[in-house]
Amino acid sequence: MSRTYEELAQYFATTPIHLFGVYRTSLEGNRTYSGHVHKPTAKCGVIIALEGEATFVFDEVERYMMKPGHILIGGAGRRLEVISGADGFQYCLAHYLPSGIGEEKGQRRPEDIFCIEVTLNPELLKLVEQLLNAASAPDVMDKLNQRSLFYQFITKVLQSERYHQNKDSYLVIEDAIQYIQSHFTESLTLAKLADRYQLKPKYFSHLFTKYTGTGPIDYLIHYRMNKAHEWLLTKQFSVSAVAKGIGYSDPYYFSRLFKKYKGISPSQVDFDSTEA
Repeated sequence: MSRTYEELAQYFATTPIHLFGVYRTSLEGNRTYSGHVHKPTAKCGVIIALEGEATFVFDEVERYMMKPGHILIGGAGRRLEVISGADGFQYCLAHYLPSGIGEEKGQRRPEDIFCIEVTLNPELLKLVEQLLNAASAPDVMDKLNQRSLFYQFITKVLQSERYHQNKDSYLVIEDAIQYIQSHFTESLTLAKLADRYQLKPKYFSHLFTKYTGTGPIDYLIHYRMNKAHEWLLTKQFSVSAVAKGIGYSDPYYFSRLFKKYKGISPSQVDFDSTEA
């Protein structure tokens, strides 16, 4: 099942996972590996094709041709058959499972599969090697580093996919994001942002939403509310001062927005409050 990079990024950002191990595996050429045909996979996987070719067949119907740079994510509880190409197949596999999270509407399921094609550049290959080395080391610090490297790899892969799907607008939207973050205290409107890039507001909003998963003004408000939450946690500023600091002259309007986006009023913010 195809998923967008925004959904996967949201999944890995909000779902605690157990990382079980990272392995490099080489398959001989022109062979069929059916170990998971009668015994379904027990865990999700991140499979990175490194050399050669192979076809991964899930539940006899869902097929993925894997070549260097192709990556599969997910696939727990699926029946799997792997058919290697003539020159064999080498890949890296990271096993993981979501930890203690029940299924909710719209949540990615462990059995879902997402396929991405990236360029195996030196930076990405270095991350793979570091991940493999950390997985082999017995030191607890290496285990911690393994988790860090896993998330770095996922981030790089999803960033690459986002760039691939937005080649024509990548530079414009990245600049717009930086501009919003640098000028969030100012009076920004959709028309002003679009005019900065000589685009019609509707088209600019379409490009921005396609790239980030949210519209430019909603992105601006989210950014402001996150900043407000940070400042309110310090207990050094009044609600009125925080509102003015992030660009709202009316503290009552700010309070309504904050409650809408954060689920609590500004006066209720403390270290035990749940941030939306």
